[in-house]
Amino acid sequence: MGIFIGLCGYTFYYANGASYLSNEPKACVNCHIMREQYDGWQKASHHSVATCNDCHIPHEFFSKYVTKLKNGFWHSKGFTLQDFSEPIRMLPENRVVLQRNCLYCHEAFVSEIATHPGNDQQMLDCIHCHSRVGHGPAR
Repeated sequence: MGIFIGLCGYTFYYANGASYLSNEPKACVNCHIMREQYDGWQKASHHSVATCNDCHIPHEFFSKYVTKLKNGFWHSKGFTLQDFSEPIRMLPENRVVLQRNCLYCHEAFVSEIATHPGNDQQMLDCIHCHSRVGHGPAR
């Protein structure tokens, strides 16, 4: 048990695990597979007003850290075992978080077309048309 805890602690230290608890976008590029997304975000229209967490993580305290924990686990596993898809893709539950965060900031502007709030199956998906808003051209 001590070896397991020691390995987990070392991995957390080596991977700059504490940085993932922050709101700093550079934490997202600790992992090499996120470099293209980070570079694209720096050129995107939301760069000056939104960080990675503003779009990809729930805003409620408990949900925020549960999502960070789950995403961190899957990202670590994928990067360590090199079994992630290329290009990297969001899981369906993460698309729901993203959609809710789009509406969180833009609700007044899109209220006329957001006709099924709370029903993620019938709701018009913002990134269907605006896929480059958060991550502009990477090159």
